[in-house]
Amino acid sequence: MLAVVLVGGFGTRLRPLTYDVPKPMLPVGHRPMIVQLVERLAPCGVTDVVLALGFRPEPFAAAFTDDRCGDVNIHYAVEPEPLDTGGAIAFAARHVGVDDTFIVANGDIITDLDVAELLAAHRSVGTDATIHLTPVDDPSAFGVVETESDGHVRRFVEKPAPGETDSNLINAGTYVFEPSVLDLVPEGERVSVERVVFPALVADRRLAAMSTDDYWIDAGRPELYLQANLDIVSGRRAVRVDAVESGAAVDASATVDDSVVSAGATVGADAEVRGSLVLPGATVAAGARVDNSIVAGTVSASASVTDSVIGPTYSVPEGTAVVDERLPADAP
Repeated sequence: MLAVVLVGGFGTRLRPLTYDVPKPMLPVGHRPMIVQLVERLAPCGVTDVVLALGFRPEPFAAAFTDDRCGDVNIHYAVEPEPLDTGGAIAFAARHVGVDDTFIVANGDIITDLDVAELLAAHRSVGTDATIHLTPVDDPSAFGVVETESDGHVRRFVEKPAPGETDSNLINAGTYVFEPSVLDLVPEGERVSVERVVFPALVADRRLAAMSTDDYWIDAGRPELYLQANLDIVSGRRAVRVDAVESGAAVDASATVDDSVVSAGATVGADAEVRGSLVLPGATVAAGARVDNSIVAGTVSASASVTDSVIGPTYSVPEGTAVVDERLPADAP
């Protein structure tokens, strides 16, 4: 079985972390998001994954040596121009000649969804497409999905006003498609799967949905990317990893509390790291303090960083206080 994984975004909301690293290559729990996604797809019968890219396949190719991840073959479909979500899915699927049921997943969604369960639901209802839904506390910030008792999607309600819908379910970014869905996307055209393809399927009762309350987070913003890392070490996920990865250099006098420190990172004497993520190659020097932040660069001695993102090329000067910043602020 084939899976198309959308990894073509520029990751602008996660800059400066994504100036040189594609968003899905950023680690969650010490391992790239995209690697974990491929490993989650394999048990449901996926043998081939095609990455739908807008540019720069090289970082992905470096991660998947011999174009494989475990027993899964990795393919690359680089769009000649931006085709939006529907166009990107169709381009990637046609690139590898899809001719059977296939899975589509967003590369920056972190979830414990059992994809085999979604696949079974799709086959049970017998529609052309089935989408995964997840509940949210405040549906007014999302496009809400209403379903019928037999699993068919009734309608989408964009950012509903209070009382406009009883649903609190949103599109969670994992789908099962039949090849017939591609007929709704003219070759080479820019088409949105959310705004064009799904409404067309709903109109013909060809779209179903399955909702679950599994762990789910869109890791596309710094605060959510940070949360995704903290969740995987705190027991909020179905899987759990060590907060301080083997290979990290953490001084015995340092304090690391509710944080993630990756291999290759350094936390110096008397430094404090709380509610934060320290990425590979980063340094939190002696006496420095990091709170609720992501550090990929250097926090020099006695400096403090709060509610901020420090990119891999930036060094916070000694004794400086940084609050609510993204540094460096300018593109390279």
